[in-house]
Amino acid sequence: MSLRIRTRATTTTAALTTATGTVVTAAALALSGVAPASASTPAAATASTTAAAAVPWSASHATASAAGDRWLASGKLVLDGTLTNTGTGCYSVWTRFAHDFVVLPYTKHAEICGAGSVDFTATKSYTYTVTGTLRVCRGTTDTTDCGPGVSITHWPIG
Repeated sequence: MSLRIRTRATTTTAALTTATGTVVTAAALALSGVAPASASTPAAATASTTAAAAVPWSASHATASAAGDRWLASGKLVLDGTLTNTGTGCYSVWTRFAHDFVVLPYTKHAEICGAGSVDFTATKSYTYTVTGTLRVCRGTTDTTDCGPGVSITHWPIG
């Protein structure tokens, strides 16, 4: 029975990716670690451009916000962003990933206390079974007071 379910899932996935050509390209390139080409970027140029097909992301909590772009490069998910605070408190940016069904602990990538901005870049090994969330949290030591998490591993289809 397990084999039958697995076979159906594979067949369904193949049929779905065939019906939407972009998914085939994105999935195949994600497995190979190359960023998918955008509509404005020729496929030949994509292999040599690390920031090809960058996808914007943003998250916020109270007086802090973080925004940037993400893309795939050489089998890694790259996050490039800026954490900005307009208030007096301390805030931080955290990510949490799950690989298959294994949920990994939160990782802090940036922190700021008081008004201002700080740039950050983070990388994570990436395959099609990895899902990730980014959050902006009050304080710099834990994730007990955070804004809503935003997915950093979904890819636009279109």
